[in-house]
Amino acid sequence: MAAAQGRLSDDAGGMDGTKGAEGDSRRSGSAAPPPFAAAVEALRAARLRPQIEVEAVPPPKRLAPYAYALEAAVVDGDEDLADGRLVLLHEPAGHDAWHGTFRLVTLVRAELEPEMAADPLLPDVCWTWLTGALQARGLTYGEPSGTVTRASSHYFGGLSARPSASQIEIRASWTPREGLGGVPDTAAHLAS
Repeated sequence: MAAAQGRLSDDAGGMDGTKGAEGDSRRSGSAAPPPFAAAVEALRAARLRPQIEVEAVPPPKRLAPYAYALEAAVVDGDEDLADGRLVLLHEPAGHDAWHGTFRLVTLVRAELEPEMAADPLLPDVCWTWLTGALQARGLTYGEPSGTVTRASSHYFGGLSARPSASQIEIRASWTPREGLGGVPDTAAHLAS
């Protein structure tokens, strides 16, 4: 699955190897706790728009005792419009900074039209795309944090034939509120 700027899983970006090929990481010798297993199963079973291609990838090893990661691309025919990654982290004892036992971390990138990239309100609007999508699904969450970065590339010399390009990147994390059995609705968070 190609990304807007290359394959996400080719660049470890903190997503180094894992035990198991299905994108989950566990403490050595211990089975995943039932809430984590249920949250992962919900991610695997999530139904998304047909334009979104999703696959499990190796999660980070050192952010939490349990982790599961997905990589996604939004495609239109042969063209990749955007790409991203969603990582589910679980600390059964809770994490002070998260104010909970689960944390979702995302990275989303997309190419932009130059006119849109020049809009001074673009970073604020992008952040509200994320929070608005969560709120539109009725999801409650806490401790949101993140960055919105826009970049433009202008080519010179041997690359001068390439057109200028602009890209937006949203990096965010939040604590999904847990439902029945201490399990957040991870499928709805992924769909958002």
